[in-house]
Amino acid sequence: MTDRPLPTVIQGGMGIAVSSWQLAREVSLAGELGVVSGTALDAVLARTLQDGDPGGHYRRALEHFPNQEVAQRIIDKFYLPQGRQGAPYRPHDTITINPKQAISELCVAANFAETWLAKEGHDGIVGINFLEKVQMATPTAALGAVLAGADYVLMGAGIPREIPQLLRDLAAGRPGGVHVDVDGGEPAWSSVDPTAILGGPMEPVEPPRFLAIISVHSLANFLNRDERIKPFGFVVEGPVAGGHSAPPRGKMTLDDNGDPIYADRDLADLTKMAAVGSPFWLAGAYSTPELVQQAKDAGAEGVQCGTIFALAKESGLRDDLREAMVSQLAGDELDVRNDPRASPTGFPFKIAQVPGTLSDPEVYEARPRLCDLSYLRVPYQRENGTIGYRCASEPIDAYLKKGGKLEDTVGRKCLCNCLITNVGLGQERKDGYKEVPGITLGQDVTGAKRLLELHPEGWGGKQAVDFLLGR
Repeated sequence: MTDRPLPTVIQGGMGIAVSSWQLAREVSLAGELGVVSGTALDAVLARTLQDGDPGGHYRRALEHFPNQEVAQRIIDKFYLPQGRQGAPYRPHDTITINPKQAISELCVAANFAETWLAKEGHDGIVGINFLEKVQMATPTAALGAVLAGADYVLMGAGIPREIPQLLRDLAAGRPGGVHVDVDGGEPAWSSVDPTAILGGPMEPVEPPRFLAIISVHSLANFLNRDERIKPFGFVVEGPVAGGHSAPPRGKMTLDDNGDPIYADRDLADLTKMAAVGSPFWLAGAYSTPELVQQAKDAGAEGVQCGTIFALAKESGLRDDLREAMVSQLAGDELDVRNDPRASPTGFPFKIAQVPGTLSDPEVYEARPRLCDLSYLRVPYQRENGTIGYRCASEPIDAYLKKGGKLEDTVGRKCLCNCLITNVGLGQERKDGYKEVPGITLGQDVTGAKRLLELHPEGWGGKQAVDFLLGR
């Protein structure tokens, strides 16, 4: 890694599985940093196997997992050669602070498989993206990525100060973990031991480079103050970037559409960012070749882009959803709101306004309120001192019984189920209800609009890279 030039383009990590291994591989083959999403890959693997593993890709990747007993257990439990044939997906255990062995194995193997497939057959660079808000899944997901030889790890949606040490520990074959925030209590330690997953000692490997996704330069200074928490570099993300974004500093004020209003103090000072001395990339409305050059002129190595890759042919988005948004794009009708209430995390979350999805109030109201994938649920301390788990998108009565506040439930959307539905893995429940999509994109579609003009039939990951680099 040390002799490789730094990438100019980072293809953003978009979950669940929108940043697929196919997309990341295509970008990597084009000479830039392809990134898979590391969110909910245990569910992606379990459900894809139940759908018969079209193309046999995940089974091929699992053949290379270093503990074949673990790989075989996963295949035996979830693989259905003929697919589900209309039956609901079988559930798998949810992740906790101290997860069961079976879910730890599934998480490690799933992140290994996704990373391995993105890297298969070439020597390009591949990264994986995690969310600080999904803390309980991080140790096992990181171990899977390390075992598969991920070149970079990226993380945002919080302050990822423990990730550099986690990656060093896991790459050395040592147990590694993170502190998980507990509402009403002290942080709890959540970890994974490579030996327990592999059935024996792990051969040390080079740790991936870590890029912290931040919104303001002051956080870069904070993380760089101590070698133990210092990342390799930063992605500086503006408020129009897709997915979760940092809330405005100070009291939140909304515009006429109900979107948070950001001010200059919510933006990074690029002169001060360059003075930090670490490599950095700019994200959020940097999706044209002119803006790539502008970023480099400001001292950045390049840019991270999401939307133009989410709409690329190799992304994990269902074809019908991609085609609907491209049609809206062509008619200048593609609208993306920054919804301050949608995410159970409390962070503003971008929601594309697409008919038939959870952006439609009638569709949202018709959805049964439940939480079964549970990636965004939060640990809390019960009165008796034990730890429970709750999510502001779960049934309101259940949330209130767990000590949650009614006002925290208003407008919350079940992102876990809608995001996995976006990639064709939505649950079809026994009562006949089928989960509906809910799509996130960045609010700036300038680059996507120009790509559509160049490629009216749609574009691929390589064409997006070539566009950004002016090739």
